[in-house]
Amino acid sequence: MSIRRRNNNGTNSSTAFGQTVMDSEYRIILNVGGVRHETYKHTLKKIPATRLSRLTTNLANYDPVLNEYFFDRHPGVFAQILNYYRTGKLHYPLDVCGPLFEEELKYWGLDSNECEPCCWMTLSGTRDTQDVLKTLDELDIEVDQTEGPELYKRFGWEDDYHNDSLSSWQKLKPRIWRLFDEPSSSRSAQFIASISVFFLITAIIVFCLKTHPGFRIHEFISDKNYTSKRSINIHPSLHPEQRHIEKLASKPNPYFQKIEAICNVWFTIEILARFFSCPSRLEYLKVCRPPVNIIDIIATLTFYIDVISAYIGTAADLEFFSIIRIMRLFKLTHHNAGLKILMHTFRASAKELMLLVFFLVLGVVVFASLVYYAERVESNEDNQFQSIPIGLWWAIVTMTTIGYGDITPHTYLGRLIGSICALAGVLTIALPVPVIVSNFAMFYSHTQARSKMPKKRRGVLSMDQVAQHVKNAPIRNSNGPHQRKNHEQTPLVNNHTNHNHSPPHTLI
Repeated sequence: MSIRRRNNNGTNSSTAFGQTVMDSEYRIILNVGGVRHETYKHTLKKIPATRLSRLTTNLANYDPVLNEYFFDRHPGVFAQILNYYRTGKLHYPLDVCGPLFEEELKYWGLDSNECEPCCWMTLSGTRDTQDVLKTLDELDIEVDQTEGPELYKRFGWEDDYHNDSLSSWQKLKPRIWRLFDEPSSSRSAQFIASISVFFLITAIIVFCLKTHPGFRIHEFISDKNYTSKRSINIHPSLHPEQRHIEKLASKPNPYFQKIEAICNVWFTIEILARFFSCPSRLEYLKVCRPPVNIIDIIATLTFYIDVISAYIGTAADLEFFSIIRIMRLFKLTHHNAGLKILMHTFRASAKELMLLVFFLVLGVVVFASLVYYAERVESNEDNQFQSIPIGLWWAIVTMTTIGYGDITPHTYLGRLIGSICALAGVLTIALPVPVIVSNFAMFYSHTQARSKMPKKRRGVLSMDQVAQHVKNAPIRNSNGPHQRKNHEQTPLVNNHTNHNHSPPHTLI
């Protein structure tokens, strides 16, 4: 019995030892950022066409002494990636930034869209933040403080700057451009911006005041053929010829025209200075951005058109087009970052605003039809809803909670419909407002945070730049220093060959 038991124990121990050896052959050690992870090889094969599924001992990441693969990557993100291979579920780590997580997934050959639904809101929030930062860069809210080669690079004169061959115009053009286009770049630019805002506000005030009847000059004509009936039987020498005075039209006070002319002369100087000193005239006239420059040019042209038409005698026919000058108010967005953010908030909330307009139009049509027929059900001598189009005016005034009171229902059913219409209007308008406020708060908070960031940061070399620096660096040996030779890098794909010598290592 003792011999048989000894034989059984020997068999079991040898079997366990063989299983341990076989198990160690299928295990793999991954050292990521100094943190060692151990798993099975077949676990890494669960997701094909990825970096971990192509690991072989021929790679330069493999250390034969320690029998492990080393990757200089983020160890915290890799823990979630390795768990994705084990469980098939990818979760977003809360202790890392979104762009870092997506960059790590891209390095390992994975798609960030494979995140679980529980983490999708967090990932989409980080993407929205990236979109906001990109939008703020396009809005050009911050003042560009670049000097030297970066400034002249925008004008395409970087080589001339390094060669010290800049002409007088090349040195003067960037200064003029920053003087008129960047109000916060210097004290002189702030002074120019103050003058521009002064003339802008003055032009708007004059545009409004010249339409007031008290500031207009009335034109009269006299009719010599008209005589009073009481002067028919009286001698003409005792009563002079009576003239009929008739008021035909009015015109603005000439002083307003002189003030407006001075303002438009300044606007013309400003447009010409910015146009001829801008880095790119195409960008200056670009319509995809807020077309403030286009509005400024058209508004200034309408003034000169009015002057020419007044000289010709057709000013009354073209007076309506002077309404374009009121659009100059959008030029204030060039001097105030908050107005830029507000305008972009409405643009970013276009879907919510369209949804608001859709429900508002739907409610207006429905309640206008209901109140029209409700006022006709009962006998109503004071029925003011003679048609559905009249009911449309009443419905839109009621749903927007304005309530002029010029049209009101008088029947009980009509008043009930009017009450429901007012409640529906409040709910319809109130629903999209929090979204618009949230977008504005998000843009404004990011703008304030960016304004407190340091303007200059220390640059970090990329891996390609480091490799280029190491490749070009001189090395020393017994024969003296010499330059490194350019070695071709082998592709990332593993090429299995049947040669006796080992293939070259590849870094992944």
